[in-house]
Amino acid sequence: MRNTLAGVLGIEVSLLQSGMGGVAGPELACAVSNAGAAGCVGGYKLVGDGLSAVLARLTAGTDRPVGVNLIPEVVGPQELDRQVTQVLDETPRHVYLSFFGMPDDAVFDRVNAAGRHLVVQVGTVQDGVRAAEHGSVVVAQGIEAGGHLLGEASRDALVTALREKLPEACIVACGGIGSPAKAARVLSAGADGVMLGTAFVVAHESRAHSYFKGAVSTADETDTVISDVYEIGWPGRRHRVLETSATRDAKQARKFIGRTVVEGKPYLIPRFSAAAPTEATTGRVEEMAMYCGLSCGAISGGQPAAEIVADFARILRGVEIFETGTG
Repeated sequence: MRNTLAGVLGIEVSLLQSGMGGVAGPELACAVSNAGAAGCVGGYKLVGDGLSAVLARLTAGTDRPVGVNLIPEVVGPQELDRQVTQVLDETPRHVYLSFFGMPDDAVFDRVNAAGRHLVVQVGTVQDGVRAAEHGSVVVAQGIEAGGHLLGEASRDALVTALREKLPEACIVACGGIGSPAKAARVLSAGADGVMLGTAFVVAHESRAHSYFKGAVSTADETDTVISDVYEIGWPGRRHRVLETSATRDAKQARKFIGRTVVEGKPYLIPRFSAAAPTEATTGRVEEMAMYCGLSCGAISGGQPAAEIVADFARILRGVEIFETGTG
């Protein structure tokens, strides 16, 4: 019998919350973890005092398993090393490390040596096999997912291919999962748990801008597009977003269209920035990167994170997945 995600991380519900940069702050991550799943704060480019402030709020908010998501390809090896050092030095052992994409082997070794759990999101079988070899929970991201896309495969095809290669690994399905019924189907296809992103964008504790939340809540999958226009700050990676004037016309001027604040520091936002609009953002929010997966049609919004977890708990509760025959 394979371990479920709940069994591996020591949580009650086999559900990961995606560590969405800007949107997933400590409040959301702690609410998800305190509800019995695994919350995750978005580390993105935070380092130094800004990251320390986030980590302090995260560890004060929950004593349950909770993660910090880091993005190797965005920050590069040196900054990633600084981020990993801070997480390991400034947080207790119940804080796991989550990577969006693959870090170097030395990073895997360092996290393993510290006795921390590892979660790695991948878009290819090759990366999934390598992550599993390093003892990671493997998140199989399909192109149904909102946000930046790590591969070309659909969620179920990637889960199936990874399960064939990794019969013993803990594999989590990600992309287009907006209802407990869909979660049950991905478990039947071989997953050991699910990751939700878009469903938590609209949660009460999410830091997404109110316009962003409203747009996701009223959208269906035909309102999303896969594009590459939001590349400033994160080049070379396609992303699934809500269609905007920016996705319809990529030749517009790259002028500043808004402002935001991140851990007390003000920033200007240019058109085509990869930054998602948060509650601290002002300006032409309707033109900004509103990451949204194909699950949006099943999402109404307005719920506390704990209610979202509870909705999925009847399908994803602990090790019962495999004992009841639903997976």
